[in-house]
Amino acid sequence: MFVCVLERIRMTTQKKAPVDRGCAVAVIIFILGLGTLLPWNFFITTTEYFDDRLKGTPSSYGTTPVTNGTTPVTNGTTPVTKDYEFASFMTLLSQLPLLLFTLANSFLYQCIREKVRIAVSLVSILCLFLLTAIMVKVPMQPDSFFSITMATIWFINSFGAVLQGSLFGLVGMLPPKYSTLYLSGQGLAGIFAALASLLSILSKADKASAALGYFLTPCLATLLTLLSYLLLPHLEFARFYFEKSKSHHDQLATSSEPLKSADKEKEALANGDLNGYNNKPIITNGDFEASGTKEALSMTKQTDSHTRSSVLAVFKKIWVMALCVTCVLAVTLSVFPAVTVKVKSVYGNKEWDRYFLCVCCFVVFNAMDLIGRSVTSMVQWPSKRSRLLPVLVGSRVVFIPLIMLCNTDNRQYLPVLFSHDVAFVAIMTLFAVSNGYLICLCMSYAPQLVRSKDCETTGALMTFFLALGLSLGAALSFLLRNLL
Repeated sequence: MFVCVLERIRMTTQKKAPVDRGCAVAVIIFILGLGTLLPWNFFITTTEYFDDRLKGTPSSYGTTPVTNGTTPVTNGTTPVTKDYEFASFMTLLSQLPLLLFTLANSFLYQCIREKVRIAVSLVSILCLFLLTAIMVKVPMQPDSFFSITMATIWFINSFGAVLQGSLFGLVGMLPPKYSTLYLSGQGLAGIFAALASLLSILSKADKASAALGYFLTPCLATLLTLLSYLLLPHLEFARFYFEKSKSHHDQLATSSEPLKSADKEKEALANGDLNGYNNKPIITNGDFEASGTKEALSMTKQTDSHTRSSVLAVFKKIWVMALCVTCVLAVTLSVFPAVTVKVKSVYGNKEWDRYFLCVCCFVVFNAMDLIGRSVTSMVQWPSKRSRLLPVLVGSRVVFIPLIMLCNTDNRQYLPVLFSHDVAFVAIMTLFAVSNGYLICLCMSYAPQLVRSKDCETTGALMTFFLALGLSLGAALSFLLRNLL
């Protein structure tokens, strides 16, 4: 019976796969990758809009002048506005849900079907983006606006975490190159958001119209992501691999039954109780092999190849890669965007100031990060066993003081050593390239350190440590911002 099961698996694997006509599945997977990171990127690239709303001064966002609701605090000369530390809180409340729901998703997949998780997450993200767009035209007190925005960021990233975890499993059913396309889509999400922000500035429209158009863009992109996901199961290429993965899982579950029977038979023979007879003397393992039951033993050995290792056993093999990913992202999120958004141009040109942050911070970072990720497909250095890899990861700590010593405003403690715009762009370029390269390198090395049957556990562990690094960096950003 077991041989028949193996034969069915072999025949299923050898069945010729259909062609991805017009690269339709490839395009959809790319769009799904793009859609998962849109929420985070669309909020961080428009910090200037949120800062304007939180200043409590009359503006074009709404029809009524907005005040803080309290008597302005003064220092004897000019009013002092309340510092909401928006960038730091936004970073923290974006990454904490990712950490929590990465853990929750491992339980949700058992209770809630994949289609429901993905569809509900996308619809919820769409509604929350619509709410953010509507708020552009609604006059509101800064405290209320801050609270509603923080709640929106929390929920939109919570649904984003469930969406991302669910899609990782879905993409894993397809050939490996589709995982690369999915990650490329995620890398392009930042560039997409930065270019949308740049276009809203170039439009020369008033601030309210520009912000409204900016937040309607992710609504359309999320709607496109939802429609793409609903179309995916109807494509022959994708359906073939989804059904193949499901049948393979079912067949492996079925194959465990004859293996259990073989174990019982071996135990019964060893005890001399087969078929209710007391067959003394006790049969030894050598007699068992000689008695023509070698097939049962071979089936028992084959269970080892299908048995997954424990989480702790897998972690012992990949702990270096897991800690490297945590360290890389902790360093990145500690200063980006909380500190980098405070950097100002040295020229003081009002026209250039409108573009400086968008171009020199967000466009540069996302473009260089994507280049860093892409380089790993051609060059992978150092090797996964090299001790140089943790050293390179640790050396990225030097970017924290380098960025903090750039030309940021409202400084109290640290001097400015890198005042020129070119210096800031150069630092951001190296900062972003190393971020993308090292993350992609560690994420690709980790599955190579374990058996193929443990790759799913490895992916879950690496995703958790990735989220842990993001959360640690977000928490650290509060301290570094106040040290300026």
